[in-house]
Amino acid sequence: MDADLFLIFSFILIIASIALGVGSAIHRRSNEHEERKLELLAKAEEAKSGRGASSEAYRKLEERVRVLERIATDRQPDLAAQIEQLRDVHDVDLQIEQRERTQ
Repeated sequence: MDADLFLIFSFILIIASIALGVGSAIHRRSNEHEERKLELLAKAEEAKSGRGASSEAYRKLEERVRVLERIATDRQPDLAAQIEQLRDVHDVDLQIEQRERTQ
């Protein structure tokens, strides 16, 4: 009789320890998933608000494309002057990047 109780108790103890181990692993994975989801949501909100480093680069590129589109479709004689202005903007950007690298 004592041996039967010992076997039952051992069986219950083994099952409980396995269940706790599996439950702990599931809980840990769930927490990691929630953290990753929150990180992605934060990045999405940052991109929407336009505060990211990549959004600044994107804004610069978009501005240049607009200028190039205007130059390509505009038939005014000051095309050469506008192209020179673009070169000046590019030189300024290069100087800013060099300053940022040295800091």
